[in-house]
Amino acid sequence: MYGISPAQAEEIPKAPGHRLVSHYDGSPATAVPLPGEQPPQHPYLAPNGRSGMHSDAAGSATSPWSGPLGRNPQVTSEKIAALGGECATATFDSGGRLVTVCGTFSGFKVKLLDPRTLATLAEHQLPQRSSTVEAITSLDFAKIFKDTSGGAYFYLDNQDRAVLADSRQHVLRLSHSQDPDGSWKFTVDDDWDLTGQVPHDCVSWTNLWPSGTCDPVTSVMPDWDGLIWWVTRQGRVGTVDPRTARIRSVRLAGEEIQNSFSVAEDGVSIVTDHALYSFRASADGTPEAQWRQTYDRGTGTKPGSVNQGSGTTPDLFGDGYVAITDNADDRMNVLVYKRGADVPAGERLVCKVPVFGSGASTTDNSLITWGNSIVVENNYGYENPTTLVLGKSVVGGVSRIDVRADGSGCDTVWQSGIRSPSTVPKLSTANGLLYFYEKEPNAWGIDAWYLTAVDFRTGERRWRRLTGTGPLYDNNWAPITLGPDGTAYIGVFNGIVAVRDTG
Repeated sequence: MYGISPAQAEEIPKAPGHRLVSHYDGSPATAVPLPGEQPPQHPYLAPNGRSGMHSDAAGSATSPWSGPLGRNPQVTSEKIAALGGECATATFDSGGRLVTVCGTFSGFKVKLLDPRTLATLAEHQLPQRSSTVEAITSLDFAKIFKDTSGGAYFYLDNQDRAVLADSRQHVLRLSHSQDPDGSWKFTVDDDWDLTGQVPHDCVSWTNLWPSGTCDPVTSVMPDWDGLIWWVTRQGRVGTVDPRTARIRSVRLAGEEIQNSFSVAEDGVSIVTDHALYSFRASADGTPEAQWRQTYDRGTGTKPGSVNQGSGTTPDLFGDGYVAITDNADDRMNVLVYKRGADVPAGERLVCKVPVFGSGASTTDNSLITWGNSIVVENNYGYENPTTLVLGKSVVGGVSRIDVRADGSGCDTVWQSGIRSPSTVPKLSTANGLLYFYEKEPNAWGIDAWYLTAVDFRTGERRWRRLTGTGPLYDNNWAPITLGPDGTAYIGVFNGIVAVRDTG
C-alpha cells in the first residue's frame, strides 16, 4: 500500500518499420446509436461499462457511451515494466480514473492511472504467481500465457473498490483515496483467506518443489444478493459472504474453469471445459447447480485456446438467453441456450451455428451481445506474443449472428475477414461501432497493430489507427476498454495504450 508522485508516462518503444506502414486508413464515422436496452445494472457493481473486463454483470462487452469515431485519433501509451507489464482489465472509478491490474514478472500490480496522461497515481503490489516462478526456473514462458489467475479478472464494485483474488488464494477488497497533500493510495479494506478450502501448496521461490496441490483462483464476481463468488482452475466454485466472512464451496470434479463468469438475478452462469452451469447459493451460501448443459469439447486444445473447452465467458442477453462457444474439432459453434431453471433439458438449446473455416476456428475471448445479436471473433493460431512476430498473423474472421425474434433459431447476418488475433472486442451502443485490435500479415516483417472500428450493422471496416509496431504492442488476450470520456484503452504486452479523437 503506497502512493507515488505522478510522473510523465514513459512511451512503449516501437519496433523498426513504424514509419513504413500506414498510420490511418478509412474515414471518420458518424455516430448512429443502436436501439435497445442496456443489460440490467448490478446493484453491487460499478455502473455498466466501468466495472470489469466484460463491461457488466451480463458479460455483454458493450459500452453505453461512444468510443472514438476516427477523427484525427491520437495515440498515447505507458510502459509499465522493463519486460512485460500488460494492463489487462481496465475499470473506471466515479471520477473517471482508471483502476487496472498490470502483470509484471515481480507480480501483479493494482494501479490507479490518470485517464488522459496514463501517469500512475498509486499502486499496490500483489504477490508473484506460481506460473511466473515456474516459467523462470524452467525457461518455459508458455506457462505464464496460459494462466488466467492472480487478479487479471477483477471487478470494481459500487463503492469504487477493486475486488480480486490474488495468487495466495486470498480475496481482497481495495479502496483508493487521496491524502490532503494530493497524493493517492490504495488500502486493503478486506482480506478473505480461501486456503481452508482451496489447495495452496504452490510453487514459490521458497517452495520450488511442492509435494501437494496448487489450485489458482481464476475470477471473482458478486451475485445480486451481495455474495462474492469465486472459481478456481481445478473446478472449485465458492462464495464469500462479506458481511460474515463465511466461505462455502463445492468442486466440479474433473473439470477446469479458466474463464470469468456472468451474473443475473436468476443465477450465476459458469462454463467449465466440459459444461455450462447455472448456480444459485443455498441459505448458507453453498453453491448449488440449477442446471448443467454439456457441449462438444472436441478432442484437444486448439492453437488459440487456453484449454480443451469453451474459451468464452457466458453472455446473458435477450429474452433469457445465455451464449457460449464450444470447442468442436472441425468448426467451432456458437451455442445459444434458454437459461430458465424450469426449461426441459431437451428444449434448452436454441441454436448451434458453426463459424469460420474448416479446421481453423476457435475463440478464447468473450462474445459481444446486444439485443438478440451476437458477435464472435476467431483467435485460431494465436498462442502468445512470439506467435506473430516477423509479420505473421492469424487466419482471422468475425461473424455476427442474430437469434430470431420468435426464438426458433439463429441466422448469420454478416462475416468479416478482420484479423483480430486475441483481443476482447467491444461495442459502443452510443455510436454503433465495434472495436477490434487488428494485425495483418506483412511481407516486410513489420508487426503493425491497429485499433480498428467496424460497423455493427454491416460488418464494414470504417477506419483503423496504428497504435505501434513490434511485440510490445501485442495485446496478448487483453481487452479493448472504452472509457467514459470516449477514449479506447488497450492493454498491451508492455503496458497500456490509449486512442482518442482530437478532431
